[in-house]
Amino acid sequence: MTSDYKLKKELLSPPGDTIQETIDTIGMNQYELAERLGKNIKNVNQIIKGKEPISTTTAIALEKVLGISADFWIERDRQYQKELAEIEFDEYLENCKDWIKHFPIANMVKLGWIPSSKNPIELLKYMLNYFGIASPEQWNTLYISKATNVAFKISLAHTSEPGAISVWLRKGEIEAKKLQVKEFNKDFFKKNLDKIKELSYHHPADFKDQLQKLCSEAGVAVVYTPNIPKATISGATRWIFNTTVPLIQLSGRYKTNDHFWFTFFHEAGHILLHGKKDVFLEEVTGHKIDKEKEAEADRFASKFLITDNQYQLLLQHKPYSETSILDFANKQCIHPAVVVGRLQHDDFILHSRFNNIKIHIDLFN
Repeated sequence: MTSDYKLKKELLSPPGDTIQETIDTIGMNQYELAERLGKNIKNVNQIIKGKEPISTTTAIALEKVLGISADFWIERDRQYQKELAEIEFDEYLENCKDWIKHFPIANMVKLGWIPSSKNPIELLKYMLNYFGIASPEQWNTLYISKATNVAFKISLAHTSEPGAISVWLRKGEIEAKKLQVKEFNKDFFKKNLDKIKELSYHHPADFKDQLQKLCSEAGVAVVYTPNIPKATISGATRWIFNTTVPLIQLSGRYKTNDHFWFTFFHEAGHILLHGKKDVFLEEVTGHKIDKEKEAEADRFASKFLITDNQYQLLLQHKPYSETSILDFANKQCIHPAVVVGRLQHDDFILHSRFNNIKIHIDLFN
């Protein structure tokens, strides 16, 4: 394969070929050309062989000596250098083909996240475009290496599947760019969370769109990203775009409305309670978590969905029946599925009971 790239480079025609053809036509040799350009013969020979680029100054000098515009020489050299760089980059990528084995390529193609190709070099380029990086080395820098300390870096070094997880996270960033998100306003976000709690109670058919809108108005990006193999994440929260925009990324993994709303308010708690440089990945094996901050986010979600006073009233409804749960939920303007989920979590009822009250959701169908 190395010989193929060597041949491609040999077949490229440098601008020096045109220079040589021109001076041959007018009966000038390289020594005379060097004299007229004010350059030494070695320098001219390197330019003609394509081993040295044509500078703007040289292009202007060639225009004066050979009568061919400087723009021509500049463009001729630019095109040659571009084609040469592309060949050399493909040659470099030839040694990086194993890198794409770390990613769920087939699933990404199926979801339309990257184009399909049987050519590994093309797939490599699609993956570089997807991540917005120049080479596989930058992926390692952003997601694995501990050496770089930048705001958007996510350490996945200890996770079981950093390739798949990074793909899922990157999709969230790509989708967030498509949203019209205002400047983050913490007080406005708190205010809109009350509206979102009401939204969780009614749970209309367009709840996804309404949730995105209410969050965007307060400067929070909310995106929905389907789980992919080896990246079964329920949610993630981090600040993106140089820590100017908080992003909540949801997968709807458990496909019921009680799980969905708890996960959302859990992530909202991270935004309101914790720092801009924190990265929270829910249910990712090996990812280092801050147990205290996770517990704080859990408490935030639990108390927001069912206040302490409401919870004390709920405890008075024992023994629980479908009728008592529905009656309590409607009086308190809480979706009954949220009540069931809380009672199951706190072991007041079996996890198999009253699941018929929950609403099945699929964020992507």
